[in-house]
This record gives sequence, structure tokens and C-alpha cells, in this order.
Amino acid sequence: MTNSNGLPFQVAKTENFFDKLGDYVGDVFYDVLPEQGYEVRDEQIYMAFQLEKAFKDRSTVFAEAGVGTGKTFAYLIYAICYARYKGKPAIISCADETLIEQLVKRNGDIEKLEKALGITVDVRLAKARENYICARKLDGLVDETEDEAIVRVHDAIPEFVYDNSAVKKVFERYGDRKEYPWVSDETWEKIAWDPLQQCATCEFRHRSGQTLNREYYRHAKDLIICSHDFYMEHIWTKDSRKREGQIPLLPEACTVIFDEGHLLEFSAQKGLTYRFNSETLQNVLTGYMGQDVREESLYLIEDIITLHEDWFYSLGQSAIAVTGSNRKEVDLTSEMRRLVSTLFEKVEKLLDQLVFDAEMFTIDEYHLRIIEEYLEFYHHGLSIILKDNEGIFWLEENKASTTLVLMPRLVEDVLKNEVFSKDIPIVFSSATLSQGGDFSYLAKSLGIESYQSFSVESPFDYEEQMKLFGHIEYDTDEKWTKVEKQILQNNGSTLVLFSNVAEMNHFRSWANSRSLPVEIFYEGDQEISEIIKEFQNRKESILCAYHLWEGLDIPGEALSQVIITSLPFPPKDPVFQAKRKHAVDPDREVDTPYMLLRLRQGIGRLIRTREDQGVIHIWMKESEENKYRKELMGVLPVEINWE
Repeated sequence: MTNSNGLPFQVAKTENFFDKLGDYVGDVFYDVLPEQGYEVRDEQIYMAFQLEKAFKDRSTVFAEAGVGTGKTFAYLIYAICYARYKGKPAIISCADETLIEQLVKRNGDIEKLEKALGITVDVRLAKARENYICARKLDGLVDETEDEAIVRVHDAIPEFVYDNSAVKKVFERYGDRKEYPWVSDETWEKIAWDPLQQCATCEFRHRSGQTLNREYYRHAKDLIICSHDFYMEHIWTKDSRKREGQIPLLPEACTVIFDEGHLLEFSAQKGLTYRFNSETLQNVLTGYMGQDVREESLYLIEDIITLHEDWFYSLGQSAIAVTGSNRKEVDLTSEMRRLVSTLFEKVEKLLDQLVFDAEMFTIDEYHLRIIEEYLEFYHHGLSIILKDNEGIFWLEENKASTTLVLMPRLVEDVLKNEVFSKDIPIVFSSATLSQGGDFSYLAKSLGIESYQSFSVESPFDYEEQMKLFGHIEYDTDEKWTKVEKQILQNNGSTLVLFSNVAEMNHFRSWANSRSLPVEIFYEGDQEISEIIKEFQNRKESILCAYHLWEGLDIPGEALSQVIITSLPFPPKDPVFQAKRKHAVDPDREVDTPYMLLRLRQGIGRLIRTREDQGVIHIWMKESEENKYRKELMGVLPVEINWE
């Protein structure tokens, strides 16, 4: 029996919601789930009642729960019930699309919970813009390309998208990356939304896939599931969107659950990022010159364009490539800072001129707003560059353009004000939130001043279920030969985790010359959930990945071996270099914690149920084994056997 608001239990006017919720949760874990054949664990029940306190107090809680605890069921029950009690959806923010897939796929956690509890959950996905087709890019490319994958996508687009007739149309959702599993990541970038698109002036704006999907998820009654990146984009843009008469990306929520919450800081930094494309400013200002403006403004525009071109030329000449990263290091020399300072002053002056031009001449109001918005964005980005130690900068280059990226070094102040000062319960859930039981490092980096916390260990018997071997790398080709032997001895069923895409591609080139007698799936060749499904359904196969250190859940014989090809240290790119620069002991404060956390996550991909058995192989250099032996012994679930 349910209340009119959909609660799976009755609450009389004289009764307390949390008392009844506690009774219901107890019934679920002690009676309902066991009757449905679920093994309920003490760790799971302990976590559930710890979460109750956080919801009751509307506080922030770090819920560190080991693999196999059943933490997802625990937080889902609270999120669904609380959403129905408050009449607002709960937001579940995940590290990436892989983790989202584990929740919503067929026979995933939400469907299992629906069947067990006899309820129907209104759950909808809110995906980042780059997960959707750009109809304008696709339409411009389809007549020029010989890529059959792109043509297939164009053929799959609903007719109403490109139909300009006055006939009344019924719009349907389309354009999600998942709908086109045959498309590789490289091809997808050519036809998907990207930061350079001027969506506000696009003729397909109201028929685009992201617009239609956004309209759909806004009306979710129970759960909205998104990525950390998307949630952070919502936080950073909600005020500006309101000022511009737009609706924030996400509706007001009653609670937020951060699954794999230890990765939130990186998404927060990414969300605040400024991207300056070498061509965008010129395009915007050329549009300005096409309006009725004074001669003084025209000269100013020409100066700005010339300075901008000189700046980007200098950046391109001085940029240094970083191994394993598409981010090039840039050194802002004193000469370059003087150039940026001059550019800053001229853009500031042009913003003032824009006001006069708008008053004196007839400038299209819509274009005026676009020009003004971009100039303010550009001006603010320049101000960050001119301040010491506030920003991290790098260059990204491809065949079409060059982009300067600016990221704030610290995000805790913004997070504290915009996320953690809200009077709602916030839950961080992961197997790796603390460092030796201490949550202060994560709390400080996120601007969280007051929080509750608890840790529960995994219920699995790792000594019985897992064997762990360590290997020293002396020569790369020799390592790949031994990795091949490890794969064949296990008859496939292997996840190979690489520290970065460059390492994976190096192995790929080596493997292509060997013709291994097993099928190998590589991250990026297709849409990721399709790759995982194919690997899971083909027992004697290999999955090679560099992003799947967390979130991947493949129980049973399909995955009985994990090979970690190198210790997963953070890259030497500008983001981590900035962290190292401002650390007293960079290795102890930045590199080692990151490596150990990622290693723990990677090892966690192997044993997913009490019945699972398997092998872990970890490769490292001899110098690393000597240096980090003690730290490794502290996080590995079983004793390491050296070979």
C-alpha cells in the first residue's frame, strides 16, 4: 500500500516521516530482500541506518563502503522515498557514463530494486551536451564524407529535424550517443556538440537532441541521474542562465548523491573551465563589424583581432607536448603577459563602446547580446590569466583549431557556497573516500566544513577469492609478451587497465603484430556500454581500457582476471603540475594518494560477488617497487606474490 504521494509506506498526519522510513528500511533489509533471494549483509544494514541520520539532519555524509556492501540499494531506497516525501526529485551524480549504465541498464540496480519492492521508479538521465548529436554539424558533413558510420547516423535522424515545412510536427527524443553504438569516439567528435557551437543562434535549436532530452528529464518525479561533469556545469551556469532568461540545466532537488564522490573535485575544476578558441573571437567581432558601429569601434576591433592572433601564435610556438595527454604546457612569459594586459584593456574599452554603439545605431538586439556575452566571457578569462596562482593553463590543438584552456586552481570556495551550504542531505558514496580512515583531505579540497562519516569493509573473503601477483617491468616489449601469456593462460575473460590512452595504443600496435587468438575490445572503438556488453557476452575475450578503473561491474566468469599494466600515477599535465607546484611534498601529497586510490579502484573490478574467483596482475618498474612497497602493502587486499 502507498500514500497518495507514492511512498511505499503509510504516514499518518500525527506520525513522523523518519520514524516510518526507519521502520520501512528495516522491513526491506530484514524481510523483503531476503524473501526475494537477496543476501543482506550487516555492512549494508549498518550503512542504511547511518544514511538515515544524514537525511534527518539534512547534512553531508561520507559513506565509505567496500566492494560488495550493497551501497547502491541503500542510498537508492532513501533517495526515492525522500523525493516522494519532498515532492522534488533526487539527483544521483555519477563519476561517468559507465557508472550511470550500471544503475539504469536492463536488470541493473534500479530495475532490481523495482522488482524487489514492487514499485515503479520514475528515473531519467541528464547527460552532458557532448553526448548528443549536433544536427547542424551532421547536416553540413554528410554530403562531404565517405564515412559510412556518419551516413548511418544521418539516416537514423528523425524526419522532423530537417523538415522546414509549416506542417505541425510531433517531436520525439533522439540523438543520444548510446543510440549509435557503431560510432567510434574519434568519429563521434566530428558530429557531436562541442564548445565552439553557437547554439543560441542555431536554426535547429528547438529541434536538437539535447533540447528535447532536457525537456524530458526535467519532469522526473523520483530520480535524475547525471555525471559529475554535468552536475558541476549546472552549478556554475545556473545563475547566468537565469539572468539570460533560461532555465537551469537541472531542476531544484531534494537531495544529491555523489556516487564515486572522490572524483568530484576534478569535475568541479572542469566545470569552471574557460575555453578560448583561436577563431571564435574573430568570428564574433566580424559579426560586430557587420553592424552599424562607429569608426572608432572598428579600429579597436582590428587591434583586438591582431593582438589575439599574435597571442595565439606565441602560444602555439612555445607550447610543449605532454606524454599521455592532449594538453600542451604553456609558459606565460613576461612578454606574453604584457600582450594579454594590452588585450584586456582594449576588450574592456570595446565593452564600453558597445553601449554607445547600441544607443547611437540600430544594432540587432539578439546579436548584441551574443557579442556582449562573449566579450564579457573573454574579458573575465583574461583577468584570470593576469592574476598570479589562480589559474591553470594549457593548449589543446587539432587539425581544425587551437584552444587555450583556463581552469581555476582551487574550487573549494565556490563549492562551499553553491553546493554544500544548501539545506539538503548530501551523500558521498564510494569504496575510496578516506586516506587510512581520515576524510579531511577530501573534505578540505571540496570546501566541506561540517560532515558526518563512516566506513564499512567489504564482506568478501579476498584471501579465498583472489590471487595477486606483482611483476617488474624491465623492457616494454618483454612486458607485453608476458601480458599475452597471462591472457592466454586465463583463456581471455580479462580486463587490461592502462594508465592512459597512449599506453593502451602502444599495446594495441604490439598486439596487432601478434594476431592474438582472442577477441580484443578497445575503449573508444564503439560506444562504451556496447563494448562492455559485447565483452561480457563473449567469454574468451579481452577488454582494454584506460577509463574503467571505477564503475565497471561484471560479475561471474566473464571477468576473472585484471591486468594493471603500470602503477596509475597522475599525468604530468598542467592540472597536476599545478597541484605539485603548490604542495610541500608533491609525491606524498599528490602523486601517491592518486595512484593508490586508482589502484584500489582497479583491483575492485575483479571480485563483485561472493562466488567470484580471479587473479590480479600488477606491473611496475623496479624503482617504483622499491619506493612504494610499504604504501602498496597498506592498500592491497591480499599479500602480493612477486614473479
